[in-house]
Amino acid sequence: MSDAIRAVILGIIEGVTEFLPVSSTGHLLLAERFFGLGEGAFWDSFTVLIQLGAILAIVVLYFKKLWDVAIGMFTGDAYARRFVIGVLVAFLPAVIVGLVAGKYIKSMLFNPWVVCFSLIVGGAILLWVDRLDLKAREHDATKFPLLMYLYIGIAQCIAMIPGVSRSGASIVAAMFLGADKRAAAEFSFFLAIPTMIGAFAYDFYKNRSEMTMDHMGIVAIGFVVSFITAIIVVKAFLGYVTRHGFVVFAWWRVIVGTLGLIALALGH
Repeated sequence: MSDAIRAVILGIIEGVTEFLPVSSTGHLLLAERFFGLGEGAFWDSFTVLIQLGAILAIVVLYFKKLWDVAIGMFTGDAYARRFVIGVLVAFLPAVIVGLVAGKYIKSMLFNPWVVCFSLIVGGAILLWVDRLDLKAREHDATKFPLLMYLYIGIAQCIAMIPGVSRSGASIVAAMFLGADKRAAAEFSFFLAIPTMIGAFAYDFYKNRSEMTMDHMGIVAIGFVVSFITAIIVVKAFLGYVTRHGFVVFAWWRVIVGTLGLIALALGH
C-alpha cells in the first residue's frame, strides 16, 4: 500500500471518529494493529498532525460564532470573555495531567487490549446515559457556568486512556451537569480546539527535525482528507444525536471492541 493511500485511509478514520463519541485514538491504534496502517514513528506523529485538519473543520463550521466571541473579547462582551475563560479552564486539567503522566499513559496504556476494553465499557456507559431522563438546564455551550466548564475538563482527562473518547467523556459529563445533547456535543467541539492544537504544536516541535518534504506531502494529504470528512460528519452528527441520541455510537463501540478482543485472543 502506498503512503498516499495510507494517508487517505487514516485521514478518513480521523475525520469520521474525532468528533463522534467512539474514540479516534482507539480506532487509529486498532487500524495500526490489525491492518498495518500507521506503523512507525512518522505515522505516530502523522495521526496527531492530521488532527489539525479536523479542528479546521470546526473553525469553518462555527466561524461566525467563534468570530463573534473573538470580537466580543475586545468590545466588553461579558459572555464572550466568560466563554473564553471557560474553555481555558476546561483545557487546563488535560494540560496538567498530560505533563505529569503523559509518558506513563502512553507507555503503559496505548495497546489494543486497553482500547478494546475501553470501547466496550464506554459503549455500555453511553447506552446507560442515553436511557436516563436527564433534565437539561443549559442549552447554549457558550453560556455554561464556569464550574461546569471545569468539571467537563476534568472528565475529559479520562479520555487520555485510549478507547475512552475525548468527545464522549466531555459530552457525557456535560449532560450530567445539565446540558442538552446538542449543547454538550458543541462544547466538546469547542474544547477540542485548544486541546488538539496543543497536541499538534507539541508533536510538530518534538519531531520537526525528522520531517522531510516527502513527509509534509503525506501529512498534507491526511490533513485535507480529515478536514473534508470532519465537516461532513459534524454537520450530520449534530442533527442525528439531537433526534436519536447516542445508541448507534454505543453499539458501534461495543461491536468494534468485542471483535477486537476476539481477534487478539486468536493471536492477530
